[in-house]
Amino acid sequence: MQSAKSTAASPVGVKEPKLPLPALLALATAVFITSLTETLPAGLLPAMSADLHVSESVTGQTVTVYALGTALTAIPLTAATAGWRRKRLLLTAVAGFTVANTITALSSAYALTLVARFAAGVGAGLAWALLAGYARRMAPVHLQGKAIAISMAGIPVALSLGVPAGTFLGMAFGWRVVFLLMTVLTIALLAWITAVVPDYPGHERTARPPMLSALRIPGVAPVLFVTLVFVLAHTILYAYIAAFLDGVGMSNSTDLVLLAFGAASLVSIWIVSAHIHRRLRTLTLASALLFSMAAPLLALLADNTAVVYLAATLWGLGWGGVPTLLQTAVGDAGGGSADAAQAMLVALWNVAMAGGGVVGGILLGLVGSVSLPWAVLLLLGPVLAVVIGARTHGFPIRRPSTTPGVRS
Repeated sequence: MQSAKSTAASPVGVKEPKLPLPALLALATAVFITSLTETLPAGLLPAMSADLHVSESVTGQTVTVYALGTALTAIPLTAATAGWRRKRLLLTAVAGFTVANTITALSSAYALTLVARFAAGVGAGLAWALLAGYARRMAPVHLQGKAIAISMAGIPVALSLGVPAGTFLGMAFGWRVVFLLMTVLTIALLAWITAVVPDYPGHERTARPPMLSALRIPGVAPVLFVTLVFVLAHTILYAYIAAFLDGVGMSNSTDLVLLAFGAASLVSIWIVSAHIHRRLRTLTLASALLFSMAAPLLALLADNTAVVYLAATLWGLGWGGVPTLLQTAVGDAGGGSADAAQAMLVALWNVAMAGGGVVGGILLGLVGSVSLPWAVLLLLGPVLAVVIGARTHGFPIRRPSTTPGVRS
C-alpha cells in the first residue's frame, strides 16, 4: 500500500514544480535597490550637505521625504492601477525610480533633490505593493513563503552590506557617483525584468473601495497593526544605533555591530524561508520574542561589548524574516483583496519608518540614548499580544493549504 501511494503521489517522469529563481532574484534586486536608495543618504550626509548648501539635519530629510512618498501614494496608486498588466506596472515603477535617482545624482538644488527623492519613494512604494504578490503568484502554493523570502532578501543585504559599501564608495568617489551607480543598476534591472519575469493580468475594479474591502476581511487589521508597531520599534533603534553605541563607548564599532546584525538577519531569512509554509505564526512570535530579548540587554548591559554583539545578533535573528512573515500573512488574510492589503502594509511600513525617526529623535534629545531599547520593549508587548490573539485570522495556528484568489 505504501508503495502504491508513493507511486501515485510522484508519478514517474513528472517533475516537482520548482521556484523560478531568475525571476525571483530580479524581484530581490528591486527590493535591494529600493531599500538601499532609501537609506543611502544616512551614510553620505556630510558630502550631500556640503554640495546642496544645507545643514546635515536638513539633508537628513531626504530620507524622510522618500518614506513619505511611499506612505502617501502606495495606496491610491495601487488602487488607480489595479487593472494594469502586472509586468507593465512593475517596469513603469522601476523606470520612474531610475529617473528619480538620476535627478538626485545630478541636482545641485536642495528643493529639486527633495522632489526627486519624493518621486523615488513613489516608485518604490508602487513596486513594493506588487513584489510580494508577484513572488506568490510565480510559485507553487507550498513554496510561496520561500518565494517571498527570496524576493525580500534584498532588505537585509541592503542594510548590512549595501549601506556600508555605498558609504565607502561615496567617500572614495563622491556621493553623486553612488547615485549614478544606482541608476546603472536599475537600468540593468529593467532589462532583467523584461527578459525573465512573467506577466499577469490586473484585476477588475469593484464598486466598494478596495482598501475598505480589505480592512473588512478578518485578519488584515491585526497584521497591519503588527506591521506598524513592529517596524516602529525597529526603526527607533536602527535609525539611532550609532548614537546609542556612541553613548556606551562603542562609536568605533558601529560597522561591526551592524555587520553582526546583518549576518544574523540573513540567517533569519534562511530559517523563515525553510519553515514559513507550516510555521508562520510560530516564526512571527519567535521574531518578536528575540527582539524583546535583545532590548533589555541593550538597556541594562550595554557596557559589556560582548553583550552588545549578542543583542545585535538576537535583534537580527528577530528582524530579518519579518518582511517575509508580514507580507505573507497579509497576503494570506487578504485573499482576493491581496493587492489592497499589500498596499496598506507598504504605506504603514513607511509611516512607521518616518515615525520611528521622529520618535527616536525626540527620545534621544529628551531622555538620552538609553531610552531607545526601553521604547522598543514597550512597543513589542502589544505586538506579541496581537499575534497571540490573532490565532484564527491574521496569524492562524494553521495556514490555509491553498491561497485562492491571490493576485499579484
